[in-house]
This record gives sequence, structure tokens and C-alpha cells, in this order.
Amino acid sequence: MASIRRTLSPAFHGRSTQNGAAGFSSSPSNKLLYKHFPSSASSTLLNLVFRRGLRRSFCRCLFFFLIGLLFGITPFGQMDTDIRPKDFASPDLRPPHVHLQSDDPIVSYVALGVNTQLEQHNEVTDSIEPLKQLIVVTPTYNRGFQVYFLNRLGQVLRLVKPPLVWIVVEEKTVSLETAQILRKTGVMYRHVVSTLNSSDVKDRGVHQRNAALEHIERHKLDGIVFFADDDNVYTLELFESLRTISRFGTWPVAMLEQSKNKAIVEGPVCNASRVIGWHTNEKSKRLRRFHVDMSGFAFNSTILWDPKQWGRPFSNPIRQLDTVKEGFQETTFIEQVVEDERQMEGIPPGCSKVVNWHLHLDTGNVVYPKRWLLEKNLEVTLPIK
Repeated sequence: MASIRRTLSPAFHGRSTQNGAAGFSSSPSNKLLYKHFPSSASSTLLNLVFRRGLRRSFCRCLFFFLIGLLFGITPFGQMDTDIRPKDFASPDLRPPHVHLQSDDPIVSYVALGVNTQLEQHNEVTDSIEPLKQLIVVTPTYNRGFQVYFLNRLGQVLRLVKPPLVWIVVEEKTVSLETAQILRKTGVMYRHVVSTLNSSDVKDRGVHQRNAALEHIERHKLDGIVFFADDDNVYTLELFESLRTISRFGTWPVAMLEQSKNKAIVEGPVCNASRVIGWHTNEKSKRLRRFHVDMSGFAFNSTILWDPKQWGRPFSNPIRQLDTVKEGFQETTFIEQVVEDERQMEGIPPGCSKVVNWHLHLDTGNVVYPKRWLLEKNLEVTLPIK
């Protein structure tokens, strides 16, 4: 049986089965190249060309980089290499200086006014001294006009410049009515009780004043002590003058006689602030050493609790005596505080003004209502027509 053998076409003899030969077509140029070089040589040639192109590009980039680096580090001028700390200092942000002419009248007037005000302020600041504290002692007891007297005195003390402390002394116990009045006055106060019985003493305020003196001595209150009875009348000028006292001060007091027929003056006669004599009109009291009313003197509280400061030879407590005759309470007390008139100061200067009055108001026949309230205010009630 005859066999048929098909030979490959000449067009397929030029194909290569190796890697890299599939990209050649059967064009005449490819055939010419294939005819001179084998397939393995052509692939090596292409690899060589590709590698040379990359190497050439890399060399060019390296060449231009080196040229740029050379130009960058080459100095083309002078450079200041001296670095100082002031080069790093923060900039001066102050406003520009404005030059003012000293002969300008407006500028001179403003400068003079500012300097004058500063000098006055410094002088006032240097001259200001703290005011002395006033320690006002008031004995009180239950009677018809007690609420009126305490309110009147409280309103006066309210007008006095601080510092001021009002020591109100009652007998045996503290009454709620008195405490309520003291709270409403707005004055700094201390409510003290005298436990001693005053019924057998003619001047019932003796034990009460002694209780206040003991309170001042125990707590060492510093200030000017003044015995202000609630039924007297006082001026603001008196309280302002008390702060000028150094040790012991006294002044004249106007008072009504017991008969209420005439007014008399009792107190010192002064030459400026020096005490040179005394006013007195009562023959029974001419034996007294110092002719002064209980509300006619004041003294420094340190005499009570610091006797060495004033050179007192004895350190016995200074108290009012309940064993002396009526009218001699004042002079026996003052004799414990000072030796003579040389240690006294007359106020106001010249002792020419009356700054308080002792009226001797008799309120013994006035009914004292419970809690100061009357159950029946009127005897007759008239209807409105």
C-alpha cells in the first residue's frame, strides 16, 4: 500500500522554537538577519543592546548629579561665618521712641499734674495713722425709758467712726429686750452681766462698771475707755476728741441741778490742754480731790492691764469703790489712774466747749411695761365718723 509523506514547507524552517525567536516574522529583513546570525546570537545581541542603554542612562544621571553637587559647594562670594548670640536674640518689639519737646506747655502741664498728684498721694499715705479704738461702757437696768435711752445712745455711736466697741452691762441676767436693741443698732457690742447685788449701793452702776473693767482687763482690750451712761446726751465731737487722749483726758460737763431750776458746769479749767483748776458749784463736794462727773473723763485701757508701761508703783486692780460716800466715786477712781493734774489732758483745747450733758432725768415713777409693750394703749377709743 503506497504511503504518502508530506514534507514541511520551506516557510516554517526559519521558525525557531527557542525563547526569544518568536518575535521575528518572516519579513525579508528578518530573513536576512536570520541568514547571517543564528537564533542564539540574535538574542544575546538584544540583551547587550538593552544593558548598554541602561548603563548609559545611569552614567549620564551620575554625571549631572556630580556637576550639580560641585556647583553647590563651590563658594562664589564672601560669607560671614562669625555667629554670635545676639544673632539669635528675640526682636525688639517696643514701640518707637517719640521725642517730646520739654518746652511744650501741654506736656509740661500734664507732667506737673502727675508729679503733684503722686506727691500728694505719698504725703497722705504717710500721714494716715490707724484710729484708736473707743471702748464705751454703759451700765443699764430695767426702767420705763430704758428702750428710749439705749436707742438714742446707739444711734449716736453708730455715727462714730470705727473702731468702736460698746460694752453694755446689765444686772444679774441678760434680758432679751436689751439684746434685741443692741443687735438693731449696728454697733459692735459686748453684752456683759454683773452678778453682784447692787440694791444696797446708792450708785447702782458701780458694780456694773467694775464688771466692764474686769472684762477689759481680762481680754486686754486696747483703746480709750469712756463711761457713757445711757441717760446722758453726747455730741459726735466728744467721741472724735477722745482719740487724741494719750493717758487721761477730761472735759467740762453741763448738768441740771436736782431741782431742775438751773444748769451748772462741772469739770476742769484749762490753759490750752493743761488742766489748771476745776469748776464746782456744790459745797458738799468741795472736799473732793478732782471735781469731775462720771461722764467727764476717759483714760487709756492699758493702764488697767499694763501698769509698768505707765510707771505705776502698784499693780492692784483699778476699780470703783462701793464703800465711799455718794458723789465721791469719780475722784476716788481717778486717784488710782493719775497722780495729779500734770498727767491729765484737757479736751477740747481750752476746755471751752460743752460736749455732753447730764440731765438727771427722774424716771422712777414711770411704769416699766413687760417687754416694753402696753396691753392697753388708750383708755378711751373713739370711732371714726
